[in-house]
Amino acid sequence: MVQPRAERLMNLHILLLGAKRFIGKDAIREACYPEHARGPAGDEAFERAFERDKDALRQIGAVIEVGSADAFFDDEIGYRIPTEQTSLPEIRFESDEAAVLGLAAQVWQHATLAKATGRALAKLKGQGVEIDPSRLEVVAPAITADEPAFEPLWDAVGKRRQVSFPYQRADETAPTTRRLQPWGLARSSGRWYVVGLDVDRGAERVFRLSRIVGPVRATGRSGAYDVPPGTDVRAVARRLSPSFPSVRARVRVRQGTGIGLRRRAESVAPIAERPGWDAVVVEGTVHELSDEVLTYGPDVVVEAPESLRDDVVARLRAVVAAAGEDR
Repeated sequence: MVQPRAERLMNLHILLLGAKRFIGKDAIREACYPEHARGPAGDEAFERAFERDKDALRQIGAVIEVGSADAFFDDEIGYRIPTEQTSLPEIRFESDEAAVLGLAAQVWQHATLAKATGRALAKLKGQGVEIDPSRLEVVAPAITADEPAFEPLWDAVGKRRQVSFPYQRADETAPTTRRLQPWGLARSSGRWYVVGLDVDRGAERVFRLSRIVGPVRATGRSGAYDVPPGTDVRAVARRLSPSFPSVRARVRVRQGTGIGLRRRAESVAPIAERPGWDAVVVEGTVHELSDEVLTYGPDVVVEAPESLRDDVVARLRAVVAAAGEDR
């Protein structure tokens, strides 16, 4: 059975991120591309798919390193993605790239993708590839996407395929069919939204996933459209939806960490009374900033506003309570 491309991309991203050393093509093929059988046709199909997937990961901000996968033979090429800590000086994200990379991190908690990733990790371990779970902490926030529309929309965003779906607005008595060229997904106040070009209206629009009341159907070929250069999905969602109120936050960030926050910060300044820490001022929605802050663990501390600090604390307490119930 051929796995969805979105699932395969997430598997590949996490495998390359979690590897302690460079992973050779044979191991990657076994773990992520089992549908391509050995032989001339299968080899060619695998090479094409692997090249496309590497390009897709680079487009969402992943830095893929190439090096020797064998300690004794330099001609055995391997691949890996450095963690944020090990590659901080080389990473430079624009706002739209950071938004999509953040989405990739959030998607890993989706049950379907987490299960598939677990199978792929098990395959690599069986081949003797060392996986360091601590390297995956950068993509393990406790965020889920329960809406049925999420996975087909995520797949359509990656493939740049037009979609149609029945959409029920709060002020309408019956759903209407909407046709969209999806650019990306954004999250705010515990809800997921899809942003893109409304084909029938010829304008950018944002739709709440919980109001999609039927199947999302992809139409046409892959790569049918391009996302406008410089598009910031979160900024579009804030502009078009009243559900995205922003706050101006001051957070304390340990030096050498928090690259995503630093890249879009209004200001960054060392804290004299706390050596090794910087004061970072950044703008965003409460839930969006909470999502990001929580991915950095103890390296980021919220100082203001109180609403953001309270939201982070409440979510941490919920995690502790849930862990206690599982014992």
